[in-house]
Amino acid sequence: MAIDSLPGDFFHYADALTDDEQKVLARVREFCRSEIAPIALDAWTKAEFPHDIVPRFAALDIAALPYEGLEGPAARRTLIGFLSLELAHADPSLNSFFGIHNGLAMGSIDLCGSAEQRERWLPPMGRMEKIGAFGLTEPHGGSDVAQGLETTARREGDEWVLNGEKRWIGNGTFADLVVVWARDVTDEPEKGPVRGFVVEQDNPGMTTTKIENKIALRTVQNADIVLTDCRVPESDRLQEANSFKDTNKVLRRTRGGVAWGATGTMMAAYEIALDYAGEREQFGRPIAGFQLVQDLLVRMLGNVTASLGMAVRLAEMQDAGTAKDEHAALAKEFTTTRMRETVSLAREVVGGNGVVLDYGVAKYFADAEALYSFEGTRQINTLVVGRSITGHSAFV
Repeated sequence: MAIDSLPGDFFHYADALTDDEQKVLARVREFCRSEIAPIALDAWTKAEFPHDIVPRFAALDIAALPYEGLEGPAARRTLIGFLSLELAHADPSLNSFFGIHNGLAMGSIDLCGSAEQRERWLPPMGRMEKIGAFGLTEPHGGSDVAQGLETTARREGDEWVLNGEKRWIGNGTFADLVVVWARDVTDEPEKGPVRGFVVEQDNPGMTTTKIENKIALRTVQNADIVLTDCRVPESDRLQEANSFKDTNKVLRRTRGGVAWGATGTMMAAYEIALDYAGEREQFGRPIAGFQLVQDLLVRMLGNVTASLGMAVRLAEMQDAGTAKDEHAALAKEFTTTRMRETVSLAREVVGGNGVVLDYGVAKYFADAEALYSFEGTRQINTLVVGRSITGHSAFV
């Protein structure tokens, strides 16, 4: 079984999926077209999350796919990537919601939790009965959070007391579980190790406030989180999270997901521009027949194709266990940069109509700004790759 390729998959990369994987992809594509696409613009405009879609999302049975033992063997990263591409193609916001839950939150527990913790939390999260969030970024710490983490954790008997603030926490306003990263100051007030904690939404020591006035990923409910003497039992400390290197294991995996999301975002913008060019007439014929327009369309398609090829190869390396920080960093840096250019070119093709939401491009144009910035800025990811290829660190 080979499903029809999206117009932006010019080299038919999806054909490399197995028949069973193609069936999963076809199911998700139909969900995107029937359930996500009709509501995406309204939710984005209102900056509201469509909570009623979560049970239907859960019925897809894809949240557990990356994790060994939840629904059988772990799915290939290539399939997981194509599912992210499809979701982002329909709506980057809902893909981000899912990636935060499925990648960052579940991934933290899978990579850094004990066997008991994985058994306790991953099955209900895999069924999307419990939704997760990931609390790393802080008001004063983004790119330098590895060194400058200000949220503290102090052990008192069988509990930990957390104090600090987190910012830009996707799903943070409604997630059942928030993975919070904090510096252990029990023995070393300034240089203590970074540890991870699972904090339940109803913990009285944690308050969440929705961040308003965003211009990108407006459907995603980003939160400011304040932790004030927030008490967490030792049993809810991620037992295998003992340094920022452990945190980075999660980021290494999810940066690959951002590459897929960026590719899906620019692919959708390209396809909108392609359709528009075939319908829009100027000087008595469709603008698709003009050389300058074809030049823009081919530049966009080249960006999409190169990005998809990189994402596919990274997924293969992840499955083989050969992917390193620098590989994920280059994929994130390259694809999001190409995405930013592609959505801009798509807006150019659509002309004045590209600045209103009705024609589709404007939302992807705006959403691209968030994907470009999170999971490490372009500059930070560049330095990760630069350190690898030169042997010299250029970090401050």
